[in-house]
Amino acid sequence: MIVVVLILIVTMFLGVPIAFSLAGASIVGFLISGTSLMVLGQQLTMGIAKYSLLPLPFFIFSGYLMGQGGISRRLIKVVQAYTGHRTGGVAMVTIISCMIFAAVSGSSSATTAAIGSILIPAMLERKYDRAFAGSVTAVSAELGMIIPPSISMIIYGVITETSIAKLFMAGFLPGIFIGITLIIVSYVLCRKKGYSGSEKASKEEKHNALKDSWLALLMPVVVLGGIYTGIFTATESSVVAVVYAIIVGTFVYKEISWEKFKKSAIDTLTTSGMIMMVIACATAFSFLLTREQIPQNVAIAFSTIAPNSAVFLILTILLLTLTGMFFDSTSAVTVLAGILTPVAIAFGINPIHFGVIMIVNMAIGCVTPPVGVNLFVACKLGDIQMEKMFKELIPFWIVILLDLIVIAFVPQLSLFLPSLMH
Repeated sequence: MIVVVLILIVTMFLGVPIAFSLAGASIVGFLISGTSLMVLGQQLTMGIAKYSLLPLPFFIFSGYLMGQGGISRRLIKVVQAYTGHRTGGVAMVTIISCMIFAAVSGSSSATTAAIGSILIPAMLERKYDRAFAGSVTAVSAELGMIIPPSISMIIYGVITETSIAKLFMAGFLPGIFIGITLIIVSYVLCRKKGYSGSEKASKEEKHNALKDSWLALLMPVVVLGGIYTGIFTATESSVVAVVYAIIVGTFVYKEISWEKFKKSAIDTLTTSGMIMMVIACATAFSFLLTREQIPQNVAIAFSTIAPNSAVFLILTILLLTLTGMFFDSTSAVTVLAGILTPVAIAFGINPIHFGVIMIVNMAIGCVTPPVGVNLFVACKLGDIQMEKMFKELIPFWIVILLDLIVIAFVPQLSLFLPSLMH
């Protein structure tokens, strides 16, 4: 089994796509153990033949449709009207817009692209430093992974057989908590840098912005409210999100043409296909790990090193932070969730709470080099050199790491809303 793990690690560091790395390691593992490759085929099929995976492509599709249908632009417009006049107003607008967009997109990179393409130029126009504009956008967009619906939460739920609806509920308060801390830090930094707000909108301008955007603002209420009230399931809510985005973008805002619809569909199929390949190959790899009792051995090792759940959580945060620096969130969650979650349960940690810890940790990985996908997107949008962003990122890194520690050691922040579900 050591050879199999080494193959996986080496191929991933060489830049081989995670799906192929997992597939190659799994094939070698099956051949070494003398297991029929027919079992490999069965595991690959079983990995994606799950009802709980159905929401994934639909939430991805709704995210693309939001961008094409003008919904994201209107969300930004109404937030700008109400908060843009304050010190560091555009930075605050960026954070709040990311929080709202996250409530329907499910992806941090999609949030970075949708919000950054509009607000990074807006910050530059207000004489914000390029590095700061890119940093605040990239860090705020990590909320796309935390505030539900979250693609990473769906993957975690599938891998660990945890309720996706309860995971969605669990991510809501931690996401808001992180958003509030980012707003406070952003305000302090903007005040220090002298970044003033825009001209205060009149009552009429606020009214017009709200009137033009109310259907866009209603989208997360419909999608999440339906889940939380039990009107529809997490799977059904993903379809509702797509239908809502199509109706509003096509018939109300009249911005989704046939060409834009096709582009959204093609992008969705491409993204979903990539994720499904990773999940299928990870299922086969997890089968090998389980058969060789790797999770049980890891649990024994952790129990030897970590005398209690607090030490285990600290070690887990260190491991996941390091992992997030080198691997994308989908890969890390897919590979590690099945190994670490049983260990967490053995330490008496609720799997839903542990899922939130893992997702928040992986979200931090989206804004840490060398594989911080949000940083690459923000750099491209703002024509920024990544190394120039590091100084501006330091205070945000400190804050989100402190947020993670609070979330890890105050489980009620994650578990309060799921406890209300029947």
